[in-house]
Amino acid sequence: MRTPFLVRLYRALGPRWAAALGVFAALALVLVPWLHLAVPRDHPLHLSDHFVTLGGKILCYAIVAVAMDLVWGYAGILSLGYGLFFALGGYAFGMYLMRQIGRDGSYQSDLPDFMVFLDWKELPWYWTGSDSFLWACFLVLAVPALIAFVFGFFAFRSRIKGVYFSIITQAMTFAAMLLFFRNETGFGGNNGFTDFKRILGYPIWAPQTRVALFAASALMLIAALVLARYLVASKFGRVLAAVRDAESRVMFLGYHPLWYKLFIWTCSAMLCAVAGALYVPQVGIINPSEMSPANSIEIAIWVAVGGRGTLAGAVLGAVIVNLAKSWFTVAFPEYWLFFLGLLFIVVTLYLPEGLVGLGRRLASPFAKGGREGDFAGAASAADSGEILPGPPFAKEGVGVEGERA
Repeated sequence: MRTPFLVRLYRALGPRWAAALGVFAALALVLVPWLHLAVPRDHPLHLSDHFVTLGGKILCYAIVAVAMDLVWGYAGILSLGYGLFFALGGYAFGMYLMRQIGRDGSYQSDLPDFMVFLDWKELPWYWTGSDSFLWACFLVLAVPALIAFVFGFFAFRSRIKGVYFSIITQAMTFAAMLLFFRNETGFGGNNGFTDFKRILGYPIWAPQTRVALFAASALMLIAALVLARYLVASKFGRVLAAVRDAESRVMFLGYHPLWYKLFIWTCSAMLCAVAGALYVPQVGIINPSEMSPANSIEIAIWVAVGGRGTLAGAVLGAVIVNLAKSWFTVAFPEYWLFFLGLLFIVVTLYLPEGLVGLGRRLASPFAKGGREGDFAGAASAADSGEILPGPPFAKEGVGVEGERA
């Protein structure tokens, strides 16, 4: 009899992952809303508007880091173009938010203010349906998925990999940024979209709306982690890791790496876009600078700092680096980029497995020795979402579970 999906999902997560996600859900969905809405503003335990907004923004970044780790950590594909998918999701949802302003804008027109300023007479055809929330959600997923699928199909079919793939993804992002900077494209040019008023009819800066967006970001991060953990713990994930470590041998065994890489690449692009859609109403602006190559490089740094190939490490890296950025850009704004570059150099030279790897090495002397310790380490790696060191056939020449996917 086939095992129910929820049982297989729990087995893929493992007890520690399930417990950790449960604690996080309780904190994000119960404790934070209560401390922000129910606790008086003059109480020392009250969470300020700034904290909730910053927390929601970092949660969105964590989703992007998970998406990046799926492709880089588990498939060995380093993309420097994730800023494009993040921004596309933000622009797709930003169109809806701009339409929700209605006549409350500066020009009191049915058109967005920037279109009135540029003397546009009507909405462009690609803005059709942008006043619908469901259509906006569809665009958030469909547009990045289509671009990622088409780009990835031709790139992976041509077997472009390594630094060459990184360069062309960065070039694609830079070209898109230049396109969106132009006023005639109908996306606000240099200023982008801002001055949002409502979402689903609710004031966008109301405390209840702010908490709802924070909770939505937390739920999306949980969903992204569950999906990612399920994928990497399945046979698909083992084949994907095999493609990363020995693509030619995987092809010799009868697998077609193109479709594995294309699937995970497209899924990760959609995750990035959803994060961008949640990010925009919380920060109140989206402009072409989100597509800058520097932003995409910074995403890779998050994953490298936390620990590439570990889902928990990707989230940890995104949280730590962005908290440091929030402090540095206020205290020492002129030194932030120097600190970020130094951090990346130190991690690359001395912490190749990131902070998660450092923690594992520090804890290893306390682990039991011998064969029992080896099995304990393997179980720990499975629970943390880590890739075990290479697929079985990479060293022994055997197939992936002895059958085709």
